Amino acid sequence: MENRSKIVVSLVLLPLLLTTISAQSTKLTPNFYKTTCPNVESIVRSAVQKKFQQTFVTAPATLRLFFHDCFVRGCDASILLATGNGNAEKDHPDDISLAGDGFDTVIKAKAAVDSNPQCRNKVSCADILALATRDVVQLTGGPFYRVELGRRDGRISTKTSVQRQLPGPNFKLDQLNSMFARHGLSQTDMIALSGAHTIGFAHCGRFSKRIFNFSPRNTIDPTLNFRYALQLRQMCPRNVDPRIAINMDPTTPRTFDNAYYKNLQQGMGLFTSDQVLYSDPRSRGTVNLFASSNAAFHNAFVAAITKLGRVGVLTGKQGEIRRDCTRPN
Repeated sequence: MENRSKIVVSLVLLPLLLTTISAQSTKLTPNFYKTTCPNVESIVRSAVQKKFQQTFVTAPATLRLFFHDCFVRGCDASILLATGNGNAEKDHPDDISLAGDGFDTVIKAKAAVDSNPQCRNKVSCADILALATRDVVQLTGGPFYRVELGRRDGRISTKTSVQRQLPGPNFKLDQLNSMFARHGLSQTDMIALSGAHTIGFAHCGRFSKRIFNFSPRNTIDPTLNFRYALQLRQMCPRNVDPRIAINMDPTTPRTFDNAYYKNLQQGMGLFTSDQVLYSDPRSRGTVNLFASSNAAFHNAFVAAITKLGRVGVLTGKQGEIRRDCTRPN
């Protein structure tokens, strides 16, 4: 009887063991292209620097592109696919505001990689996006970190797959936590990744309710710094052109630093989903920590974006290495 129970336990554990082995064998690694394209990092960095020198928008646009890609179908560069019938991820209302400079950065970096005969058609668009993201973070004063590589590109991109997969500007803490937790990201990871708004920008329509018609009792959201709200009203008057965008960090908008968290302490978080990180006592301590230490923020950001880069990845024989980042092979 005892032997039978041991056999049953062994049979139950076997699938778990096989899953673990297969997960380990397809793990991402910083040295993935060591033999196939040893200079991939310097090639991508050079292309990203060139693009960044042309326009600063390269930085926030690329960073946001990576986040939007990973949260929908995993980090498989499906955000870059164009279907031709307006039914791709990038055509969804939540993605339509993604700046073209982010897409252009990846396409230019891919062209640079493929112009090297040793590297041609060896490096995935998903990995190029992950490397470009690290490079724009560093170019704006953020930390340098090792990027895990070995992702394959997905072949599927649909507008419907974006639905309810990305955090909204009006999210409260519980909504943010549950959405990030679905991808194995903790509250600390979520707060650290929110710090990317230190170089981001936003369209006026995304926060106009907070400054004009918050509630019947308060036209301005009471968690918003009043003087800041009046400045926002000047920059984003009623019926403003929907294409107008403003900096999310009003103090150091071109530097990847912890000013975002200092702004939250002053009631200067642009979105409800930003300010709630300070107004909710459950997350305030982490905001205070990051506000007091740029190093603490940078360390937490590196840990969080590394975890984000593992979300839903395709590896090995899954997916493909696209020759053109905008369409499947």
